[in-house]
Amino acid sequence: MQKFIRVKAVAAPLPLTNVDTDMIIPAEYMKALTRSGLGRHLFRALRYDTDGRERADFILNRPACRDARILVADRNFGCGSSREHAVWALTDFGVRCVIAPSFGDIFAGNARKNGLLLIRLPDEDCARLRSEIEAAQYAPIEVDLEAQRIRLASGETIAFDFDPGDRRILMEGLDDIDRTLRHADAIARFEAAI
Repeated sequence: MQKFIRVKAVAAPLPLTNVDTDMIIPAEYMKALTRSGLGRHLFRALRYDTDGRERADFILNRPACRDARILVADRNFGCGSSREHAVWALTDFGVRCVIAPSFGDIFAGNARKNGLLLIRLPDEDCARLRSEIEAAQYAPIEVDLEAQRIRLASGETIAFDFDPGDRRILMEGLDDIDRTLRHADAIARFEAAI
């Protein structure tokens, strides 16, 4: 899993509530067994019309946000079914961080296991952040997990709280297998004793 220390990148405002995992990646694109290639189906119904043409008004299709690595969403992002493919689609597209007031619980667990940083900020902070991003014409912002702060293009910083255990997992890039292997000596001793 890719480590997350800090990312400086374009952030795309996505002021939609209750973005469920089917909106993130529709079920028909979940036949893949690998993580690669799912990014092209991210937000399929929002990004493309019924003929497969890009919708010019969708934020990730705008020239300034095509390479956005940070999303600033609204309440209940990632709700719905437990599909891990939703996180895979986001990370395959290049998204490293989603900032929102709240997230679906299962989605949040899948995000942590796949190196996607989710930052919870109050509703009013997310709304202000989306406005600031637009006012700065999508100038890059910096998300610093080590310092637990977001630095806007204006230089203003917003602090955020983060679970210390999850912070370590993301900063060290540890997936479930890596975390288990950190105890390989203890496991070997246990196996030798039985």
